[in-house]
Amino acid sequence: MRRIGLLGGMSWESSALFYDLLNRGVAERLGGLHSARVLMSSVDFAEIEELQRTGDWDRAGEVLADEASRLEAAGAEILVLCTNTMHKVAPAIEAATGIPLLHLGDVTAVAVRAAGLTTVGLLGTRFTMEQHFYIGRIATHGIAVLVPPPEDREVVHRVIYDELVLGVVREESRTAYRGVIERLVARGAEGVVLGCTEIELLVGADDSSVPVFPTTQLHVDAAITAALTLEDFE
Repeated sequence: MRRIGLLGGMSWESSALFYDLLNRGVAERLGGLHSARVLMSSVDFAEIEELQRTGDWDRAGEVLADEASRLEAAGAEILVLCTNTMHKVAPAIEAATGIPLLHLGDVTAVAVRAAGLTTVGLLGTRFTMEQHFYIGRIATHGIAVLVPPPEDREVVHRVIYDELVLGVVREESRTAYRGVIERLVARGAEGVVLGCTEIELLVGADDSSVPVFPTTQLHVDAAITAALTLEDFE
């Protein structure tokens, strides 16, 4: 089993979920007392959030590339970035390391294609929904991506940063997200990508009339497969 290097802390709430799912998944596949071989670097999210807010993505890339290099030096054989939004700086991480990074955009797209879908709605942070780095990566797999209109994007983003990253789960926010999802479905979304790790703390399959793609779980599954089969994700 290869050692997985986790770049986490963005937020620690979602990283805790990732770690839990990762170890449960390895135990389910291997049985007995098996658990994942993991190294984690958990950054201070306040620093990263400020860089996001000010648009200093170059500095954010430097910070995460440095942490990724530390994980590689410590013995990590696969890198997993435990956040959707910060895949914007995936190229900086890949340039600074010599081990594979399991890109979440690819992982998600493969799952959508396997389900036979060609058009999905996307929920995530404002950065993920409005910038090209994530939508464009999925689109390279032949998948059309719909994003909510501005007023819905504001609701989705606010709930993530004001509630979910703090571990706050409100029924009113769940209802609001359900409305956003159904409006995407009405526009033609055949499925919905939960493109922020914290969103899975709030909504799931029962909250949507079409299939949902929980990116944390998908990322975990791909990481386990890569670690156990000794093959990089494609």
